[in-house]
Amino acid sequence: MITTLTLALLCLFAFMAGFIDSMVGGGGLIQLPAMLLLLKGVPEPTIFGTGKVSSLMGTLAALRRYAGQVPIQWRAVGTAAVVAGSFAFLGARVVSMFPRELLRPMVLGLLVVIALYTFWRKDLGALHAPRLTARREVWVAIIMGAIIGFYDGFFGPGTGSFLLFTFVGLFGYDFLTASASAKLVNVATNLAGLAYFAYTGQVLWMVALPMAVCNIIGSTLGANVALKQGTGFVRILFLVVVSGIILKLGWEMFK
Repeated sequence: MITTLTLALLCLFAFMAGFIDSMVGGGGLIQLPAMLLLLKGVPEPTIFGTGKVSSLMGTLAALRRYAGQVPIQWRAVGTAAVVAGSFAFLGARVVSMFPRELLRPMVLGLLVVIALYTFWRKDLGALHAPRLTARREVWVAIIMGAIIGFYDGFFGPGTGSFLLFTFVGLFGYDFLTASASAKLVNVATNLAGLAYFAYTGQVLWMVALPMAVCNIIGSTLGANVALKQGTGFVRILFLVVVSGIILKLGWEMFK
């Protein structure tokens, strides 16, 4: 039995997750722990599936807001989205066949490197200066989509931040354009994950739909703030969120 208070708290956390995720990713750090804490007795796969509804709708809202204001390289980013969605579904299918705990040290180390590199390179993502040809962008997008898409379906934490950093570091996008591009790929991975969970009946729709509404509101507001404040603000927030993911994964490993 889901009480009104529980649902209200879940909606609050969904709003907060949407607000942060729309700019730099990492909304799962807010929403998923809250769901695990408040939905006691609900199987974890059902919690994951329920959260996917909220995440998908919020990401769609942010993408819609960015699409009218920030130029998106639809050929390359769209290719990454299609590939990432396919591999996210594959990752969700094989997740039970591999001990995910083995990934945590690797992910933690990679996030530390990303944070240090971003902090050291003060000009990283400050200017939009694509460094790849159109053809190379597509090939890099395919590889990136396969790796990050599979990771998102298989494990998940930090996916949005990995996408953002990849678009900045490899493609040469500024943080604002990279954030918009990451949203398109995230829509595909969330949709693929939701398709799997919905097909297997692992979604609490009475919880998922109100949370989705609040996530949409938070995502829209967050995208508006990012567009208003610009790339410098998004870069700082990116460093804060990545640091949060590092602390969370580190705590889970060494507690």
